[in-house]
Amino acid sequence: MSSLQRKRILVTRPRQQAHALLDRLAGLGAVPVAFPVIAVAPVEDPAPLDAAIASLDAFQWVIFTSANGVEAFWERLAADGKDGRALAGIKVAAIGPVTRQALLERGVEPCFVPQEYVAEAIVAGMGDVNGQRILLPRADIARQALADELQKRGALPTELASYRTQAVRPAPAALAELRAGVDVVTFTSSSTVRSFVQILEQEDIRLSSQTVIACIGPITATTACQLGLRVDLVAEEYTSAGLVEALVEYFEKLQKPGLPVDESTG
Repeated sequence: MSSLQRKRILVTRPRQQAHALLDRLAGLGAVPVAFPVIAVAPVEDPAPLDAAIASLDAFQWVIFTSANGVEAFWERLAADGKDGRALAGIKVAAIGPVTRQALLERGVEPCFVPQEYVAEAIVAGMGDVNGQRILLPRADIARQALADELQKRGALPTELASYRTQAVRPAPAALAELRAGVDVVTFTSSSTVRSFVQILEQEDIRLSSQTVIACIGPITATTACQLGLRVDLVAEEYTSAGLVEALVEYFEKLQKPGLPVDESTG
C-alpha cells in the first residue's frame, strides 16, 4: 500500500497542467484536490516577441525555461507562418526534462539540458557565450537571475515576455475542500506560492500545523519561506514526478519509526 493512501493533497498548479500530477497522486491512493491558484495567458502585446521571431537568425541561442514558454513561443511562430525549422542553426537549451519533452514534441532536440533544473545552472554548461546574442522567451514575472548571469559572462541576452501568469480565485467547491482540511499543499512555482498565500489572507483560512508543505524545487521553497510558510520537503528532481516521489518517501519515513524525516527548510 502506498504511503500516500487516503492523504488529501492540494494541487495548486494551473488547471490545464495539473492532470498528470492529479492522476499520479490518485493512482497511489491519495485524494488529490484540484486547487488552481494561477492561470497562464498570452501576453497583451506580442509585438516584441514577434519581432524577435522575425529576426531569429540574429541569435546564437534560444533558452526555454518552461513548457509554457515553449508553447507560447510556438503559437507566435505559427502566427508568423513558421514552425520549429525556424530554429535550424540556432543552439537551443531547455531547463528540465518537461521543457525538453515539449521541444521534442515540436521536432526540436535541445543541445543542452542542465543537470540541475534552475536558471543559474544552465549558464555554467553553455560554454563561452561572450558576445553571443541569446533569446529568452519567458514569463512576464520571471526571475532576472538567468539574464544577469549571462550578462556577467559577456553575453547579450534579449529577455521577452512570451506569456503571462495570472492569479485566479479557486471555485467555491475547491475553497470548501481547503477549509475541510488537507494533509499536503504542493507548490510547483513561486507564483503558485504567492497566489495561494494571498488567497489564505483574503478568505481568512489558516492551515493546520500538521499540514505538510511540499515544493518542487529550492526557488519555490525559498519563496514559501519568505512568505511565512514552513517548508517540510523539497523534491530532489525538480519535476512533478520528483515531487510525488519526495512525498512518498516523506510519508514512508513517518510510517517507519527510527527513520529520520528531513527537518523544515523554512
